Amino acid sequence: MRFSNVSKAYGDHVVFDRFSFALDPKTIMSVVGPSGGGKTTLLRLAAGLVEPDGGTVEKDEGKVSFLFQEPRLLPHVNVWANVEITLRAFYEQEERTRIALHYLELAEMKESLHLYPHELSGGMRQRVAIARAFAHPAELMLLDEPFQSLDIRLRMHLIKAFLTLWEEEKRTTIFVTHDTKEAVLIGDRVLCLGDPHTPRMDEQIKIPRTARDIHDPVLMALEAKLFGLLTRF
Repeated sequence: MRFSNVSKAYGDHVVFDRFSFALDPKTIMSVVGPSGGGKTTLLRLAAGLVEPDGGTVEKDEGKVSFLFQEPRLLPHVNVWANVEITLRAFYEQEERTRIALHYLELAEMKESLHLYPHELSGGMRQRVAIARAFAHPAELMLLDEPFQSLDIRLRMHLIKAFLTLWEEEKRTTIFVTHDTKEAVLIGDRVLCLGDPHTPRMDEQIKIPRTARDIHDPVLMALEAKLFGLLTRF
């Protein structure tokens, strides 16, 4: 995916002005920035939901899968159907069954297939949403603060579940977050927005995800740098 000299404004508010970056396929880019700094607009441009006022958004990826802060499950069907129903446009019944079960099992929801959303905890609902996002045959995943409303223990647990699924089948991923720890633990790369013309920070993380520890001096320094940028807006 490549943004080439992309411009986007809403009235007098200029979000991007000849803004450029390129994202390697099958990697995760964490995106942080202040409120109103362009995080959601970047996701919408990447998905093709809005058109740039100028410049181009080029991508090899076709289908797009979203994971939001709210699980957005269908309330009238159970866990199984919430995943299976999204596959009906792509697969026959036998294949839908196999795929839905596979991802729900990886998300540790196999024992809850018969339950309805109102019977699940917040963390369980988000697990179903994660399974659904991966089950969808998409090459591009867009995550809009999916762990933000959860407590720290549950958040870390769900990040682990997400990364387990991602490592099994790598997708090109843009992960928007306000949390600097999430950004450095999840991303192959961290992009900090806030300047319409250029990223305030664009840094690769060389440490393998499986070896990352938030107490690692390299990650601590990167998080401190991000925190400093975000507190200067």
